Formats: sequence, structure tokens, C-alpha cells
Amino acid sequence: MVAVRRLSRQEAQAAFDDLARLRIEVFRDFPYLYEGDLGYERRYLAACMQSPGAVVVGALDGGRLVGAATASPLSDHFEQFAAPFSARGLDPAEFFYFGESVLEKAYRGRGVGVRFFEEREKAAREAGFSRCVFCAVVRPKDHPARPRGYQPLDGFWTKRGYARIEGLSTGFPWRDVGEREETVKPMEFWTRRL
Repeated sequence: MVAVRRLSRQEAQAAFDDLARLRIEVFRDFPYLYEGDLGYERRYLAACMQSPGAVVVGALDGGRLVGAATASPLSDHFEQFAAPFSARGLDPAEFFYFGESVLEKAYRGRGVGVRFFEEREKAAREAGFSRCVFCAVVRPKDHPARPRGYQPLDGFWTKRGYARIEGLSTGFPWRDVGEREETVKPMEFWTRRL
């Protein structure tokens, strides 16, 4: 039985290395193809946790972290994610941003992903937000690393009530598997009203 619950700030900070490991493991697969680095992960997670409104939802099997999802006010997140909203005349302070949602493969298909969304949406409401948003990488349909039969998560997100924000995108850099340098990846936004 997997327990899904919000972690205290102390628990989240103590779990940095486990969360970093999960991000590296899960995001290595298509479509992210992320060549993980523990040092980068620690810096990224520390920056995310600087927000007083940051939330980490953990999936725990016994005492072991097997999955996690993060969130924070969009205005507290990296500028690459808030800037497109401001440029479009939208106030980033009105949005609660969902960061990563990562789960070991053996635990998928058990409703943990749904619980991640529920817990982050609950945190958004408690913080006074009525709009949630997240970003997803965009890879071409003919990308050489796209696995046969790959199914994007669009259907899952749509079922949860999220929709693409047409014409609103950003870019974020990371190193693809086997690459030496970071490159900026195009990302699209999805949102819903609570």
C-alpha cells in the first residue's frame, strides 16, 4: 500500500537526494530524455523550496519515497515559467504552478498520479488560488528516441480537467541523454480553474 501525503518542509528537505534520484530516473525516459546530475538536482530543488508556498507531495512505500510531486506559486518559480504569463498580460501571482510529478515505474497505474494532482490542487485552494498551471515538454512526433507505441499524458491531464493554453509556451534548458551541453527545450502550458 502506497501512502500519498504532503511532506513537511523538514521531511522534504531531508528527502532531497531521494527526490533528485527520482527526477533523474523518471525524466531520463522519453519525452524528457534528461541526462541527470545530482549536483544540478540539489540546486534546482533548493531553488524550488525557497518559496514559502512550496509543497512537496510524497508517495511512500513504508518509509521509502517512491514518488513525489511539487508545487508553488508561479510567481515564486523560475522566471522562464512566469515571464510568458506577464508577456501575455496575465498575472503570474494568480496561478499555482505544478512542478514535477515523478513515480517509479513499479508503482504506476495505482492512482498515485491522480492523488498527486488532488493534493496539489487542495494546497492551491488552501493558499487562496483558483487557477493551477503546469508545463510539459514538446517533442516532435518523429523524434528518433520516441518509443514505439508511446502515449503522451494528454488524455490523463484532460480527464483531470486541464487544457492547453493555446499560444503560450516557454523554454527551459537541460542536457539530453548522451549530450554534453544543455539546450533549451520548448514547453507548453496546461491549466484549469479549481
